[in-house]
Amino acid sequence: MAGEFKRDQNYITTRITADGRDGYPVEPGRYRLVIARACPWANRAAIVRRLLGLEDVLSMGIAGPVHDERSWSFDLDPGGKDPVLGIERLQEAFFKRDPEYPRGITVPAIVDIPTGRVVTNDFAQITLDLETEWTAHHREGAPDLCPERLRDEIDEVAVKVFGVNNGVYKCGFASTQEAYEQAYRELWERLDWFEDRLKSQRYLVGDTITEADVRLFPSLARFDAVYHGHFKCNRQKLIEMPALWAYTRDLFQTPGFGDTIDFGQIKEHYYVVHRVVNPSGIVPLGPDVSGWLTPHGREQLGGRPFGDGTPPGPPPPAERVPDITSRG
Repeated sequence: MAGEFKRDQNYITTRITADGRDGYPVEPGRYRLVIARACPWANRAAIVRRLLGLEDVLSMGIAGPVHDERSWSFDLDPGGKDPVLGIERLQEAFFKRDPEYPRGITVPAIVDIPTGRVVTNDFAQITLDLETEWTAHHREGAPDLCPERLRDEIDEVAVKVFGVNNGVYKCGFASTQEAYEQAYRELWERLDWFEDRLKSQRYLVGDTITEADVRLFPSLARFDAVYHGHFKCNRQKLIEMPALWAYTRDLFQTPGFGDTIDFGQIKEHYYVVHRVVNPSGIVPLGPDVSGWLTPHGREQLGGRPFGDGTPPGPPPPAERVPDITSRG
């Protein structure tokens, strides 16, 4: 359809595996996960790394929220350089892998520290591999985010989750009224499906947190702050959808989820970078975020967030986000 936003989903699909089949075996300290707090796709990887307790074996670099057409950059770090990789822009790691790399420079990306080359930016596979290939280095009590018995259902639900993850962008970047209206209808069909599903169950699949929840949460966390207005997804706010709002608060208040969210960086990225959508670059002061810590009542639906496992400990000091009371 004319004016439809189409995401380039051609990523570097090299995998880091226990057996090293692609030339990159799992090794503590060898790789660096690069994220941006602003990016929902990168948010997934940050959550999984936290839940599984991989902080000591997989270091994490954090790019700033604003980038130009070249690349995400490390402007939050002293001297504007990642302290481990020694680079100013993530683009440099992609060009070490392929000097003529033709596609977008995206996060999350995992970089091989010894060579400085990006290994992969395949965001969907990254979290799955952290869950299934890095098991020897999971913390004691780490949850099983992708149980074998639930994988088919997780995959099925994940298709609908992607309809939300990508659907908000299809609304926001549509360049014709027809394309926008179709994207809008498809998005709300998906959101209504999740609203209905979550009325009677605490989590998306089974009775514990899984990969499916990790994939949906980042989009919901950004919905009222960005997608509702900036991307014209404005039938309702998240806070007006009882099951989804309670579900998102439940996860936000669960260690490993809300402690990866920086609302300030999220808003700065979308409203400053997307000048086609927001030419002024003005970043809104709202919405009020105090409601994120209100009781959600989801415990009455049963379920155990970590199954037979335990919550992760607090994030490392260098990776802590602003307290919710100071966010906006």
